[in-house]
Formats: sequence, structure tokens, C-alpha cells
Amino acid sequence: MLVTLIVATLNRVADINTLLASFCAQNYGALEIIIVDQNADDRLVPIIASYAGRLDIRHLRSPVRKLSHARNLGIAVARGEIIAFPDDDCVYPENVLHRVAAAFLADPALGVLSGPAFSPAGRPGSGRWETASGPIGLENVWTTVIAFNMFIRRAALDQVKGFDERFGVGAEFGSAEETDLVIRAIKYGYKCHYDFTLRVIHPDKSVTQVGTARAFVYGTGLGQVLRKHGVPATTSLPFFIRPLGGMVVSLLKMKMLGVAYYWQTFRGRLHGFSAAPALTAEHPAE
Repeated sequence: MLVTLIVATLNRVADINTLLASFCAQNYGALEIIIVDQNADDRLVPIIASYAGRLDIRHLRSPVRKLSHARNLGIAVARGEIIAFPDDDCVYPENVLHRVAAAFLADPALGVLSGPAFSPAGRPGSGRWETASGPIGLENVWTTVIAFNMFIRRAALDQVKGFDERFGVGAEFGSAEETDLVIRAIKYGYKCHYDFTLRVIHPDKSVTQVGTARAFVYGTGLGQVLRKHGVPATTSLPFFIRPLGGMVVSLLKMKMLGVAYYWQTFRGRLHGFSAAPALTAEHPAE
């Protein structure tokens, strides 16, 4: 079963080498890698060349610095039956691709397979995660899906028409593009499954200077997805209450970075939710 990994990248070099090395360590023969390079220079050319003969890599260039746009460019030329979107700063542990292929081969009805993010220290990171494996539905898609540990069958990806380019880094709403995509797959009737033991390593940047600087724009994505899909208040309200609670706890502990992070998260979610969905024929409200 051919697997295509689409890596959209900007401003990273060493991380790309580490990521490609982890792909080599998979020892999975039916593998295609598409690097969508948003850099203006040739910094990645030597690294990509160093994997010649070891990995099947296609190097695309894009002057548009938008994550979902880059991924859609990769989807347009991908040949794989299963497609995934590893971040340019994550690492695949050994045997991930064999496990993924086995899951899709065993269940022809499976449309999406996902797992949690784990930090290099071996702890869950980059969000809240369900600790039990099971089906993904509209009630738990928020705690079972992240783009860099999401594998989708090509037929499902074609039917949902890829990523909505209004979401994701560099776009109007700076996150939650994968949540939106999986919600659309669920509404089309595809079986989606979360496996807590299927882990991808990624730096946890939540309550850090980096995470705080982008908390507002990341928050807009979640807020807009809640609005776009008409998520009921019983599900959506906790996403606005939790960051306020995080602010209070951080303030009591005199952790001012935490106060700033949760405040910007709340503001971003509220801003995204307040914005009217810009509906398109390709990505209508459902």
C-alpha cells in the first residue's frame, strides 16, 4: 500500500534532516515523500539530495506561504492510497507506517486514522488528548485529531476536496484545518478512528514564548470551525471557559506567561467564532 507523506516547510533545515531520517528508519518500501518548499532560497536542496537512493522525494516549490495551500499542492500530485501531513519539526517513531498500512488494509471502510502528539520527553503535548482509543465523532474530534498524526484514505480526501485554505498557518484562521477536514469526512459518512498508541513526536510549544505569540491566531481557527459547523453550545462553551480558568489558575500561581497565553487563546477563539463563515462551493457549511 503506497503511502504519501506531504511535508510543507518554511524556515527549517536541521529539523527537515531529522524528519527525513525518521522516515528512513521506518523501513517501509511503498513510500512517497512530497516536500512543499515555501522558502525563497535553496537551503533544502543539499539535504534532499543527500537522501537520493534512500527515499522517493518530490521537491515542489511554492511562493505562497500558507500551510493548507501547500498541502493542497501536494495532494494534487500525490500518488498514495494513504496520505499524511507530518509537520517539518516532528519525528516518526519506528514502525508507524507499517502499523498505519496494516490498519487500512484490515478495514476497507476506514477513512481516517489518527493518534495523539507526544513531546520528546515522552508526555502528551500540543493539546488535550483522549486516553482511550475508539471511534472519532463530532463530540470528540477536538481531542483526537492533529494534522501531523492524521492518515487519510485518498478516496476520502478527494471527496472532502482537501483542506479549506481559509484555515491553517498563514491563512485568515490560523489553525484547526485538520479538525475541519475530519468533521467533513465524518459528515460524508467515513469511518474515523483514534488510536492512542499511534504516536508522533512533536515539540510541545503551548505555554511558551512561541506558543503565546501565536495563541491568538491559533485560537481563531478553532473558533471559526465551531461556528462553521454549527457546533452546539454544550460542546463549544467549554472551549471558551477553559482558557479563562487557565488565566485564573496562572494568575494565582503568578505565572504571567500562562496568563498571557490563555488570554490570547480566549481572544482568538472569540474572534474566530464571531467572524461570519466565508462559505464556498467547495467547502460549504454542513
